[in-house]
Amino acid sequence: MSEENIATVVKLLESLPDAQQEKTIEHLREYIADLEDELQWKQSFRKTQHKLVAAAKLAKQQIAQGQGEEMDYDQL
Repeated sequence: MSEENIATVVKLLESLPDAQQEKTIEHLREYIADLEDELQWKQSFRKTQHKLVAAAKLAKQQIAQGQGEEMDYDQL
């Protein structure tokens, strides 16, 4: 983030009453934590995507060969 953007955010926060500043900062913390969490999930999926593709191909192949079995969702 550029210094100009940071300065803008600071000015916006400073224009609010103290109580509103605290609430806004808390919302920003939560929002940033959510963004970081989402980035971690994306990285995890990116690392395992090839495994998911391989598992899907294997399942498709087994179904085509008559080796697939229906899943009983009631027993999960």
